[in-house]
Amino acid sequence: MKIAVLGLGVEGKKAVRSLKIRDYAVYASDLNDDLSREELDEILDESEFDLGFHDMEKIESADAVIVSPGLWKSDMAIQLKDSEKTLPDVMQSHKSVFTIGVTGTNGKTTTTYMIKEILQKAGLKVLVGGNAGGGFEGYTEVVLQSHVEEYDVILVEICDMTLEFCDHCFDIDMVVLTNLERDHMDFHGSLDNYRDKIGKFLEGKNVIINQNDSSLHELSHLAQSCDFFDECDSEIQLVGKFNKLNAGAAQAAARALDIDEKIIEDSLKEFHGIEGRIKSYYINESEIFAGKTDNAHATAAVLEERKFQVIFLGTPRKNEPWRLEILDEVSKTQPEVMALFPGLEDTLDQALDRLKCLDFKGKVLTISELDKLMDKIIEMTEDYKYIFIGGNGQQKILEIQKKLDLMSKG
Repeated sequence: MKIAVLGLGVEGKKAVRSLKIRDYAVYASDLNDDLSREELDEILDESEFDLGFHDMEKIESADAVIVSPGLWKSDMAIQLKDSEKTLPDVMQSHKSVFTIGVTGTNGKTTTTYMIKEILQKAGLKVLVGGNAGGGFEGYTEVVLQSHVEEYDVILVEICDMTLEFCDHCFDIDMVVLTNLERDHMDFHGSLDNYRDKIGKFLEGKNVIINQNDSSLHELSHLAQSCDFFDECDSEIQLVGKFNKLNAGAAQAAARALDIDEKIIEDSLKEFHGIEGRIKSYYINESEIFAGKTDNAHATAAVLEERKFQVIFLGTPRKNEPWRLEILDEVSKTQPEVMALFPGLEDTLDQALDRLKCLDFKGKVLTISELDKLMDKIIEMTEDYKYIFIGGNGQQKILEIQKKLDLMSKG
């Protein structure tokens, strides 16, 4: 079977890897001819991909086509959908499995894994995947895996930029909506546009919504049925009110599926969290919160937990100015020290300019090298009790967490 992949962004590349692992013949293409050929050469032979154009003859001769979410509204994608030649139309095993979609601005991954933990402890066979940008292996992996193995439940994390794509790709029986805040504004244009897209996505579905988010109440009438969740009423190991809400979402989903209350309680109590998300560490009698908080809402949720005297923040990409709103939230708390480091890209100058406009009064540091960053973190534990490390740059934050984990255990 030959499958064509259109678009070689994060989702497209992961789709190619999933196909090649299963020995499918692949043709892939992207209109951007500036993509790294070296990276593509690792997964494809030179004859199997084109950059700068799509070879229509190869696409039309394929048995199925994977259209990356970024191309979902293109004329080519519309033609492929109409011809029912997209992979989810050709392989439909996943559409017969009860499917839960977890979406929202923040908390998706933690909530998804909490639900997985509960369902597996209840004896169900669960396939988890989705949002390639969130650390999963992509939507294609879910479709392919469910084609070769049977599952009781499919659990999909859905990025807010792929709502229409996922509506076509999956038959979603339940949606868990964690929250709705400003993120990916380059894609949505405005928060109102984002809310409208969420509303359309909820139409006719069974939905579980955060009762603390009043803007979501306005969307509840669009759903076929709607339950609300609040903070979990069971004990959990993870820090923060935001994680109590994630657990509350998982608890509500499990209850909707009639899972035994003792299983729900035990599963959430034993859940240890996800790499890269907020965890706490104790070093030199200092408490450190560290984890990705890549938008203002996620950062504000952590800042509600403590008065942090020192805050380390990773900076966003150059084309993501709305993420600099994180600095606005931090400035409100006026930490004694704010240390900036290149997160996704070196946008330290943009961050410094933002701080000047905010009239931030504390000491500002910039640190580019990871080793020096770690040295500074440890130095700060000698004088300050509460330290927060967050912002953008999941890979760097993961490395920091691993080092902190070793130090705290040592």
